[in-house]
Amino acid sequence: MQNGDHNRTDSAHSFSQPGTCSNQSFSLFVHTHQPPIIVGLILPTQLVQNQIHELAKTLPPPRKQNTACDACRSRKVKCNRLPGQDKCQHCLSKNYPCTSVLLVFMHYVQQATSEKKRSAATRRPRGISTSSRLFDGHRLSPSNLNRLRNSHSPVSENGTPPWSKSSFSSAPWNGRSSGSPSVSLQSTTPSLLFNLFAPPEPGPSESMFAFGALKSRSSAYSAWGEVAIKLEDEAYRAEFALDLVEVYFQIVHTRLPLLNPLQFRARLNLQAGGTRPIISNKQEEPLHPALIATVLAWGAKFSEHPLLVADRQRNGGQSSVAKALIERTRELAESLKVHRIPHVQHVVIALLIEPLQCQNPAAENGFHGFWLNCGIRNLLGLQINHKSVMADIKDPETRGTMIFAWWMACLADAFSAFYYRRKPMLDDDDYDIDFYTADPGLQEAIDPGKPSPREQLEFLGYYSAAHALARISRQIARLLWRPTTDLEGIPVEAAVQYSAELSKWRDAHLSKVGVPPNLAANWDFVSAVSACASDAQYHVMWIALFNAMDEYGVRDDSIVPSGMNQVETVKRKVFDEALNASLRVSALAGVLTSNGYLKLDPAVMHVSIIQAGFLLARLARPEVQNCIEGLEQYSYAYEETKETSQQIRREYEQALIKPHLFHEMSSAIPRPAAHSDSMSVDSITNGHGNGVHHAHQESMVNVSLPFVVV
Repeated sequence: MQNGDHNRTDSAHSFSQPGTCSNQSFSLFVHTHQPPIIVGLILPTQLVQNQIHELAKTLPPPRKQNTACDACRSRKVKCNRLPGQDKCQHCLSKNYPCTSVLLVFMHYVQQATSEKKRSAATRRPRGISTSSRLFDGHRLSPSNLNRLRNSHSPVSENGTPPWSKSSFSSAPWNGRSSGSPSVSLQSTTPSLLFNLFAPPEPGPSESMFAFGALKSRSSAYSAWGEVAIKLEDEAYRAEFALDLVEVYFQIVHTRLPLLNPLQFRARLNLQAGGTRPIISNKQEEPLHPALIATVLAWGAKFSEHPLLVADRQRNGGQSSVAKALIERTRELAESLKVHRIPHVQHVVIALLIEPLQCQNPAAENGFHGFWLNCGIRNLLGLQINHKSVMADIKDPETRGTMIFAWWMACLADAFSAFYYRRKPMLDDDDYDIDFYTADPGLQEAIDPGKPSPREQLEFLGYYSAAHALARISRQIARLLWRPTTDLEGIPVEAAVQYSAELSKWRDAHLSKVGVPPNLAANWDFVSAVSACASDAQYHVMWIALFNAMDEYGVRDDSIVPSGMNQVETVKRKVFDEALNASLRVSALAGVLTSNGYLKLDPAVMHVSIIQAGFLLARLARPEVQNCIEGLEQYSYAYEETKETSQQIRREYEQALIKPHLFHEMSSAIPRPAAHSDSMSVDSITNGHGNGVHHAHQESMVNVSLPFVVV
C-alpha cells in the first residue's frame, strides 16, 4: 500500500471514532471525500441529536399507507395480499386484475429508473464479430445454418416441425392502461382482454405524474363514449369480445379464410356472461395472444355493437376503439416477435394485420408492405414454397391453412408491387407447389361438412385465374421498378406484350370468374363480392398500365419508320381498355354501394375503385360519382377513403372547368371522345371492352346483386 493510501485509511478510521478525531485528520478526510457542510450535517453534536429525538416524540404517528388494490378499495373491504403473491386473495379468487393507483405510480418510477440503467448499458461499445450470423434474433451454429439451407423438412432444435406446437422466446407486452399486467404467450384470455380494452392514453396535456392522470380507469373511458365504462366489468369484456369474434367470422373470414372457426372458438376458451370457461378432457392449445387481438381488431372495424355505435357517434362516424385495437395489435405482435420468428401462427397473424391497417401508402401508418413481407419471410423460413415440405405436413388443417396463406401472400405481393411501384419479393421460380385439389373419398371421410369437390374446383378456378393474372402483374412491376424505365420509358415491345397477355387472360378466365351477364337469383354475399372483386382485379390492371405509360412514356428503339405508328397504336389500345375498365369498375362500385356491401369489404375493392375514380375524374366523366359514393361508404371501416373521395371530387370539378392535361398519353386521348360512350349507373359491359379494336359494341347488361344482411 502506498503512503498516501495508508494515510487516508488511517484518517478515515480515526474520524469514525467520536471524540478522537484530530484537526489534521478531520481536514484530510474532508478534502478527500466531501464538502465540509455535508460533513457537518452528517455528524451533528450529541446535543442536537437529543433535541431531534425529543422532537420526534411529540409528532403524531405516521399515517399507514393505503396499499389496497382498486377492487378492494371500491368494495371497502380489507385487501389481504399474502407475501410473495402478485394478487390479493379476493382478486385471486375472482380472477380480477389486482391493480392499484399507488402501485402504478411506483411502477412507473421503477420503470423509469430501469430504463435509465438500460439506456446507459446500451451506450457501452460492443465488439462486432463479422464471423457470426444471426437469424431471427437467435445465434445459429454452422450445423443449423446447413439445416436451413439444405433440409427439405425443417425441424426445430428438439426435432419438432415448426408447424407443430413449439416454444419460442418473446418479450412481454405492457398494456396501455396504468397498472396493466404484461402480456406474454402464457397470458390468459381475460388478462389479454384487460389490456386490449384498457382506456385510451391521457392527452398531451396530461402527465402520468400529474394528479389528473392518476384517476381511475372508469373515468378514462369517457373518450370512447358513455357505454365504454362498462368495459370495467370482466363479464362485459368477455361478451364484447365474443361479439367481435362472431363479426370477424361473418364478414372477414368469408374473404380471408385463414382460420378454422370451430377450432378458434374452442381454443379461445371464453364464455359469455362471466361464467367460467368449460374445461374439457381434451386440452386445446391456447391461441396466440396476437392472433386473438387481430381477430378482435377486425371485428371492431365492422361491428355494430352498442359500444361501437356510441363511439362512432361521439367521434364523427369513426371508431376510436377500432383505431386503438389496431395500434395495440401491432404493438403486441411486435413485442411477441411475430415479424421475426417463422411459425405457422405468425404467418396467419402477419397476413391478417396487413389489410387491417390504413391502406393509404402516403400515410405514416399506411400500407408499407411490412407485415406482408414478414408473412412471406415466415413462409420462406418454414420452406412452405417447397412441395416436399408441404407434403410432410400431416395435419390436413395446418396444411390447408399454409397452402391458402402461401397463395394469399403470393398474389398480394404481385398486385401490390404493381399498384405501388415496388419490387416484388417473389419470382416465378421461387416456388414449386401446386394448387390443391380435393379427393372425393378422402374429403368425405375427413369432414362431410366441408365443401364438396365440385366447390373445391370452383375455388380452384378462382385461384388459378388470380395466379395467372398475378404473374403478369409481377412482370410489369419488375419492369417499372427498374431505374432505366424511369429514365428512358417503357419499351414498346413490352407494352405490346403486356397488352396481349391481358387480352389473353380476359378471353380465358374473365367469363368464369367475373360477373356474368345475368346473375343467379340465389347468389349469396360471398359469391357476389368474389365475382365483383375478380372482375375489378382484371380491369384495374389496364388502368394501372395506362397510368404507368402516362408517367414513364413509351420508347421505340427500332429504326424502322413504322415504329412511331406502333407506339401510337399501343397507346390508343391501352387508353381504350383503361377507359372501359374505369367504367366497368364504376358500375360495379355503384351496384355494391347500393347494396351496402362496400361497408363490409376488408380492403379488397378499394384499389380498383380509387384508380378508376381518379381516371374518370381526370377525364371529367360523370360516372365518377359511383366511385365517390363507394369510397364514402368504404370509410365506415377505412377512414382514409373519405379523404380520397374528396380528392377525386375536387379533381373532377377542376376537370370540368379546365380539361386535365395528361403527360405521355395525351396524344392517345381524343378530346371529343372523352365525354362519349356514357354508361348508366346500373349498367356495365360484359368485360370485353368497347374500344376501336373490337369488332362490335358489346351489349349492355343490367346487374342487380341480391341484398344480403350480414
